Amino acid sequence: MTPVGGPVVEVVEFTDPACPWAWGSEPTFRRLRYALGGQVAWRRVFGILFDEDEDEDPAPDPDAETRWYRGFIAGIAAHTRAPHTPRLQWVARTSWPASLAAKAAESQSADVAERVLRRLREATFVLGTPADTEDGVLAAVAGVPGLDKPRLLRDMRADATRQAVRRDWTETRRPDHRVLRLDAPGPHGGRAKLVGGRHRYALPTLLLTGPGGRAVVPGWRRYEEYLDAACQVAPGLRPAPGLPCAEEALEGHRSLTEPELELLTGCPDPPARAVRVDTGNGLLWLHPDEARVHPAVLRP
Repeated sequence: MTPVGGPVVEVVEFTDPACPWAWGSEPTFRRLRYALGGQVAWRRVFGILFDEDEDEDPAPDPDAETRWYRGFIAGIAAHTRAPHTPRLQWVARTSWPASLAAKAAESQSADVAERVLRRLREATFVLGTPADTEDGVLAAVAGVPGLDKPRLLRDMRADATRQAVRRDWTETRRPDHRVLRLDAPGPHGGRAKLVGGRHRYALPTLLLTGPGGRAVVPGWRRYEEYLDAACQVAPGLRPAPGLPCAEEALEGHRSLTEPELELLTGCPDPPARAVRVDTGNGLLWLHPDEARVHPAVLRP
């Protein structure tokens, strides 16, 4: 139940649809949102990982760059266990179209926004075709239930949406001082990145604010660290007891990786009706209604 007076914790998630660490953190963040429920207000900030204004000159050998980046993603997946495509077609040229689409989808409904962002992530990490153009975005979100695609395209092109994502870009490049010289252990400790002469948050980073203060949890972390940070800024938080069953998780999310099944439900076994999608290093399970429209199933 939502506490009287509304949520008690604000969570700001700095992310990007094409970030492999953010993709690998999806199980943890889904679990955290389930545990905190109506006690948390969750806001996403799209930090633009691939930015034409900050990136260096184009790679002299795009094929070699793609092979290298495919290996880079596989290395991250060795830590996160997130599925990844064995056939990455190219490295995302820009994060702007996908970020504009994810931001625009928020005006339709929370469920639509969640499913659009998920499809945009899957475009890179399951299909191997980053949604870095308008056409790529529209192909990635085909069949999302409740999505008004003409409206999404209009809103993607609207000045208000571009200004909102530009504000996200700026917010990401004003990191909390605690991450500037962070020396955390692990493969992705979360220290702020110096890009284009400015520091930006490592992606993903969660910034949590509540009556007890503010906490920042950057990089790749365990679920318990995020929950501890939430309880630190709001000592009265009451995490939801128990876990959803696999059927409930599949019904709510429509798309589940193997790590999500384990973390969200405590069981690695999918529902009997789930549709299997093979990837380069694991499985993705789809709700049967999702499988009827998902590009991973429909593509030749």
